[in-house]
Amino acid sequence: MKLHPLLAQLLMPNRSAVIFALKGVVSMALALFASMYLQLDRPYWALVSAVFLQIRPESGLVIEKALCQILGSVAGGAVGILILALFMPYPVLALACLTLWIGLNSAASSLVHNANFIYAFAMSGMTAALVVLLVMAEATMVDSRAVFDIAQSRISEITVGALCAMLVSRLLWPVTVKASLRRHSRDVINKTMEYLSLELDPDSTHEQRHQHADQILEILVVLNDDSSAVAYEGPEGAGRSRAAHLLCNKVMSLLAVTQIMGRFPRNHPHLVSPALSQLIADMRAHFIRIAEADSYEQSYRQAQALRRALLEHKAAYVGESAIVIRLTQTAVELVADLVMVLRAYNALENRDQTLLRASRLKTYRDPLVGAVNGFRTAVVFMIGGAIWLSTGSTAAIMMMIMPVVYSVMFARFSLAVLTRILRRLLVGVIVAVPVALFFGLGLLSRSSGDFELLVLVLAGPYFLGLLALSDRSTLPYGLGFCIPFTLIVQPGNHMTFNMGLATGNALGLFVGISILYWVFKLITPLDGEFMQRRLLRATARDLVSIDYQHRPENWFNGRMGERLLRLANYDQSSDTGHRHMTDLGFTGLNIGHMSIRLRRRIKNHRNAEVDRILAQWQQVLADTYLLSSRGDMNSRFREVSAELLAAIHAAGEPSLQTVTVKGMFERIALTLERTARTIAKQQRT
Repeated sequence: MKLHPLLAQLLMPNRSAVIFALKGVVSMALALFASMYLQLDRPYWALVSAVFLQIRPESGLVIEKALCQILGSVAGGAVGILILALFMPYPVLALACLTLWIGLNSAASSLVHNANFIYAFAMSGMTAALVVLLVMAEATMVDSRAVFDIAQSRISEITVGALCAMLVSRLLWPVTVKASLRRHSRDVINKTMEYLSLELDPDSTHEQRHQHADQILEILVVLNDDSSAVAYEGPEGAGRSRAAHLLCNKVMSLLAVTQIMGRFPRNHPHLVSPALSQLIADMRAHFIRIAEADSYEQSYRQAQALRRALLEHKAAYVGESAIVIRLTQTAVELVADLVMVLRAYNALENRDQTLLRASRLKTYRDPLVGAVNGFRTAVVFMIGGAIWLSTGSTAAIMMMIMPVVYSVMFARFSLAVLTRILRRLLVGVIVAVPVALFFGLGLLSRSSGDFELLVLVLAGPYFLGLLALSDRSTLPYGLGFCIPFTLIVQPGNHMTFNMGLATGNALGLFVGISILYWVFKLITPLDGEFMQRRLLRATARDLVSIDYQHRPENWFNGRMGERLLRLANYDQSSDTGHRHMTDLGFTGLNIGHMSIRLRRRIKNHRNAEVDRILAQWQQVLADTYLLSSRGDMNSRFREVSAELLAAIHAAGEPSLQTVTVKGMFERIALTLERTARTIAKQQRT
């Protein structure tokens, strides 16, 4: 019988999970000791801070998150003080300003992808809420000096928890981001090689190719996000970060070029000559050998051997068409990108000063998504605020604070994933309530509240919660258990054992997270065809802007990375069963790279007339791309391509670089026409 993932993780944890949980317990014990020793007002917030830093245990990520946590807390504390300074006599206005600040933080968090940066915005909103609400709860007893003291205490508690977790991550069984980058890089290279071989395999299926492409995009985004944290792991960190950016960028180039090499033989077999068929077969064989290689050196030698083989094929051509010559040159360019990918992988371990700097993959920023997420988080806070104003219960404060943090942290997930996360979070809260009330407070109420007894009683529940936190599938259970358990027990120097107050806090947390669940159900994340169309329009705008970029390939790859992953995720969550939107995303990547390569080939043939028609051609290319995504063809593209070809020939004598331009135009036209037919057929059915 197969166990539930949570039970399996708790009953049969692996060695790494046990070490992770032990490190977490030590971090939390150290945070509690330091905050109690310093006589901080609410030491349990140091524990909350330490818990959040356990989500990713790699030392570089812990340091980055600790810095984000501290900076977010300082910013939130400052805003909380400002709100109170201006509106302390007017509680409704103060809550309105606080709601606006929380909504802005939630909206801003939607414009970044790195989880640590998202967490900084969550902490900024939470700290401001803590300062304002705790002061307003005792407004008659608080003066301006006390306001500053409360803000300082909240920031100090969170900072102590962050510093303790950071210290333990560096000194006790350290796990590095570098190792994670190497692992992800090796995985993405192997997956890319498998994908390349599938693209060139006439017997591969559409679903097989998409499964590999989706996995590659997911790993690339993780690799890109983690690359910022490796900079905190010593003097070599910055170089490894640049190598990771280059690897991600060049893998995007490989995906683009492979689309060119793979789709053409499948969709236009009558244009494939025997020589090109043999070249494709040789490429596929070499890709398989590279994926099976045991070391970087073997992979690098195979890539160089493939490059030589392609040049030999090209030299042996007799009477081949322009499009075949163009595809052969594309294959050579593909191998050049592959060599750079392998060198970037090697640079994650060994320095390579000859590697060029590449752009990191950019987060897709949609103001509409930010507005929806900000509004949803503000609604969650306003509901809690209305309950607090009407009841005056201190338990309602918990209902207002933690759901806001979770709302910001989880806003980037799709509704299907979000529903699963919030349900598991609620299960964790349900388990945490009786454990905190009857085990934690029940035992501690008979003690003197000394640190030693606190650690002895709390270590067991925290260890089990951290075991759940150590695995991605059970992480929401652990997060739902550890945070509420801490906020209900509230360990510290001057603990109270008021069961009524603790029960009220527990009820507030449960109701708050339940409200969050239903608000997410009512104000759903933006998914579906509407968002897909916005992604395609953003791609079309980038196609027009290519000619204005200093390093267009790096710029375009960086813009397309997360955009492609979002299209793939939308397609996966749809009920249509087809992957046309993902195909359209890859088509945009494909024609963008062909447009960039066109500019390289005609750089010695550019004059005022060529530049004028080239700008017109680029706009028509973007328009035709959008039309094809709706199932419509645009005959204007072939006309403008012919005009541009004539202008290029008039600007100078044909060269080795310009003879294949006609083949490029034909290749792009065939791609866009095939795309239009495919979408039109899908719309009819």
